[in-house]
Amino acid sequence: MGILIFQSPKDGQAEIQTKSQKRELRAVWIATVANIDWPSKKGLSIDKQKQEFVKLLDDVEKMGMNAVVVQIKPTADAFYPSKYGPWSEYLTGTQGKNPGYDPLAFMIEEAHKRNLEFHAWFNPYRITMNHTNIKHLAADHPARKHQNWIASYGGKLYYNPGIPEVKQFIIDGILEVVKNYDIDAVHMDDYFYPYKVKGKDFPDAAEFKKYGKGKFKTVGDWRRDNVNQLVRDLNKAIKKEKPDVKFGISPFGVWRNNAIDSTGSKTAAGVTNYDDLYANTREWIRQGYIDYITPQIYWNISYKPAAYDILLDWWAKETSGKPVHLYIGQAAYKINNDSSSAWKKAEEYPKQILLNRQYDTFMGSMHFSLKDLIRNPLGIKDRLSNDLYRQPAIIPTMPWLDNIIPQSPSIKSADRTEDGIELIIEDHPLNQDSTYYAIYRFTGDIKGNIEDSENLVKTVRKTGNEQVFLDQTTKAEETYTYVVTALDRLHNESEVSIEAIIQKQ
Repeated sequence: MGILIFQSPKDGQAEIQTKSQKRELRAVWIATVANIDWPSKKGLSIDKQKQEFVKLLDDVEKMGMNAVVVQIKPTADAFYPSKYGPWSEYLTGTQGKNPGYDPLAFMIEEAHKRNLEFHAWFNPYRITMNHTNIKHLAADHPARKHQNWIASYGGKLYYNPGIPEVKQFIIDGILEVVKNYDIDAVHMDDYFYPYKVKGKDFPDAAEFKKYGKGKFKTVGDWRRDNVNQLVRDLNKAIKKEKPDVKFGISPFGVWRNNAIDSTGSKTAAGVTNYDDLYANTREWIRQGYIDYITPQIYWNISYKPAAYDILLDWWAKETSGKPVHLYIGQAAYKINNDSSSAWKKAEEYPKQILLNRQYDTFMGSMHFSLKDLIRNPLGIKDRLSNDLYRQPAIIPTMPWLDNIIPQSPSIKSADRTEDGIELIIEDHPLNQDSTYYAIYRFTGDIKGNIEDSENLVKTVRKTGNEQVFLDQTTKAEETYTYVVTALDRLHNESEVSIEAIIQKQ
């Protein structure tokens, strides 16, 4: 177990353990807008698209991740057949053109095969990326039918957040996916009201006059309330449909600067959630509107305007004691690709992850984005695979959603074979909701501590009442003791099975 020494905001000179944690979300964003991560370009064949995605998931698995966050509605379109938006142009090259299969169903199936959580990522308001011509949208695009819902701003088109019908339309469009697909979470990122264009205000004066004047002191308060309503009502609708589907948001990394609000962070960021994007993240946390929050802390440690360490500490305190998981959005895209000298150092990114682990509130990371990790700048992909994420991790539980543990499974048989040690796992007959198994191995003939991540061999998706697992990482000259547990989709873990002992040869 390695030890890294550096200055910590918590307690001065601190020893940071590189030992991994048993419970930790390790997710990666897979962006489809502008073909950032997948598909690699528009118009690929079905087979090529599928091959690319499978390869991406294989890389995700090798890096020790346990979740993917896949953008399935990047620009008011869809990576699935939808009544609320046309087929995405990033699949075929033509918005509205059927790709010939259901990419979302395929992606979920492949992710779950590898026991990866699938977070369905939606961009609620954005309609276009680089034009304002409604005639360029697909003929059946809902924005064409409801042109009074649209706002043009900064060279892009948006659904106007201030119109109540827009809010309901967005909720209904997301519920379509919740109802029809086996997703684990609904995810949104930082795009609520658009990032400001200098000298131009978002064109919603008429809507403010109609819906907000007299009720709110300022247009800013009204806009924040519009977003709060969407977040609150969407969460309620998701839980009513499927109580075990999580809802999380990844906002910009700064809520407010303390120069404006003394309870804000000690930062001088040019943009803030509250004042510029009208996303009052504090309200969502305190009111329980979300199950997780993933602030995008895309700056280096000690960066003066917005230091990673300062912001991590602020968000950790903001979420402490609240029924919400704190994950950190990590800027993989900046590694060796930023003007700051800090991002040219191989240790900057690992230091951030190790610093995260000093906080009890920290529950995991999301990395932006997958292609940036795969290109392995400064060896980060190798560092994750061989060190930081070397041991598997189980996603933390959300007891406010479910805290009932499954019944213990059993090891029906355990035998040495030419290829390794084969376990046949049998689930408990009363387990209706068990989703996967965790396999633990101890050297010797005594069961050790399952809370030590070093003893977790792998998690395996359940495919029936009996599951075969082959452990190919054993040695003939060692005696091993195995136990298994059953976990549900919210990662509540059963008591351990009766142990199986495999004697050395």
